[in-house]
Amino acid sequence: MSFHWENTVFTIFGFVLLYFFLNKYAFGPLFSVMEKRRELVQSQLKAAEDNRTQAEQFLQEQKQAMQDVRKEAFQIVEQARVSSLHQSEELLKQAKDESVRIKQEALNDIQAEKNKAVAALKGQVGAMSVMIASKIIEKQVDEKSQQDLVEQYLKEVGDKG
Repeated sequence: MSFHWENTVFTIFGFVLLYFFLNKYAFGPLFSVMEKRRELVQSQLKAAEDNRTQAEQFLQEQKQAMQDVRKEAFQIVEQARVSSLHQSEELLKQAKDESVRIKQEALNDIQAEKNKAVAALKGQVGAMSVMIASKIIEKQVDEKSQQDLVEQYLKEVGDKG
């Protein structure tokens, strides 16, 4: 094998000419497409990172909102419990007061009726005593007749009452 310097020069010249045309027509557009693709990937990575950051922030906001809602719900339930307890105590107090008032009214009514009955009974006893005395005076009877007369009048009073 022999070395021909003309072939080497011709090969180098062809390679340089091929490199020049490839650089001008192929590598330039290819590198620009690759650069655009790199920029696109970079922008998508940045957008994904921004979205992830926003999603984390939104998640934190949602967690905080849920905690606030839970606290508020607990406060509402606690307030309702305290309010219902207070209302039940108030109702019990009112019921006790009402029962004491009704009991006192009933006792007063009973006492008034008792007083009326005693007064009526005194009036009847007085009238009966007068009637018995007048009958005794009219008849002037012996002791046995007197006893029978008293029993008869007491029986009459028992039938009327």
